[in-house]
Amino acid sequence: MPPVRLGLGANWEQFALLVLVNAFVGGMVGLERSVLPLVAERDFGLASRTAILAFLVSFGLVKAGANYAAGRLADRIGRKHVLLLGWLAAVPVPLMIILAPSWSWVVAANVLLGINQGLAWSTAVVMKIDLVGPARRGLAMGLNEAAGYGAGALAALAAGYLAATDSVRPAPFLPGVAFSILGLLLTLFFVRDTHDHARLEARQHAGDMGVPGDAPAAGALFRRVSFTDRNLSSVSQAGLVNNLNDGLAWGLFPLFFAAAGLPLGQIAVLAAVYPGVWSVSQLATGWASDRLGRKWLIASGMWVQGAALLLIAATRGFGPWLAGAVLLGAGTALVYPTLLAAIGDAAHPSWRASAIGIYRLWRDSGYAVGAILAGLIADRFGFVPAIVTIGALTALSGCVVAARMRETRQSKAPWERGKGAGDASSEYKMSGFRAGR
Repeated sequence: MPPVRLGLGANWEQFALLVLVNAFVGGMVGLERSVLPLVAERDFGLASRTAILAFLVSFGLVKAGANYAAGRLADRIGRKHVLLLGWLAAVPVPLMIILAPSWSWVVAANVLLGINQGLAWSTAVVMKIDLVGPARRGLAMGLNEAAGYGAGALAALAAGYLAATDSVRPAPFLPGVAFSILGLLLTLFFVRDTHDHARLEARQHAGDMGVPGDAPAAGALFRRVSFTDRNLSSVSQAGLVNNLNDGLAWGLFPLFFAAAGLPLGQIAVLAAVYPGVWSVSQLATGWASDRLGRKWLIASGMWVQGAALLLIAATRGFGPWLAGAVLLGAGTALVYPTLLAAIGDAAHPSWRASAIGIYRLWRDSGYAVGAILAGLIADRFGFVPAIVTIGALTALSGCVVAARMRETRQSKAPWERGKGAGDASSEYKMSGFRAGR
């Protein structure tokens, strides 16, 4: 067993493997983005947008809970075991959708998909943060999210193409069988646990920081991440609102575009361009957050997303909507890896996995909130008022970040600055671990 070291270069093989594993996680959910709402209309005859979006409610609520469980379990039983549990939940999902005799089967399949996404994606995030240490968190999260959402974009495009050339079932969901089996086998035989890397990072700043590393009680930590710590709670609300508008794009946009008369091929392109731009751009935005800081990338990203949704609501036709999808993807790319990097900055290594789990609980609750809110407004007032409402809430979330959050990025971790115990403790209190108090 090689010695435990922190850093991207020292751990590049395992990091690259985890990037590939997360690509399969993203591919699982990407298969649904362009096709599943249309399955509800065409195969099951559902007309109510609220009823159609029930699959997103089940997915979002279960994924939120699985995120929280993943963080706590990863700190207790190790990262690899949680990742394996996530893949075991994924295996039945595509088969349930393919064989579904009623929409309730699809909703149930999305319960399992929520477990898969919550356990597997959360754990992949934690493991990459463990491996790279404090200096390259933004880059690591950019690579992680680019792999997941890039695979999701390609899967959405492929699913739309298969639906256009064949039918909305079963062909678009067959790749999911391969994704789930490959993810399970790679994790079982090749992924190594990274808990020792987190312990090493914790030891490097224990003692001379003057701050205990023991994890707070579950209730106290939940309150801190959710409400009392200005950095952690600002990040949590931004994550929730970000996925509120992502749920709108996933669940309502295919129906909105189809109602306007777009063919399925163009709907698939729009469904793929948004996560595609999001994916590729994160390679730059994650790197940039390590140099420019987290706060203003998050705030500006929320404002760009809000503007993109208002553009989509105010225009009509494939060209303007393509521009809106590109803008929405760019705004999300500014936000997504930066939020995760900010959590990594502000949470102590000994309870970081749990903090990430709580953040992701709030973030993915946004799917359920967005599905319910958008569905109710769309049923009562139409698609455009639903999109405008979500866009306004997204812009408001950026204002909350601008007013409340403090910068969390440090050019180096406090224990790397060569200071004595007294100076290090002072620096630590000004760092992300304490700045949000």
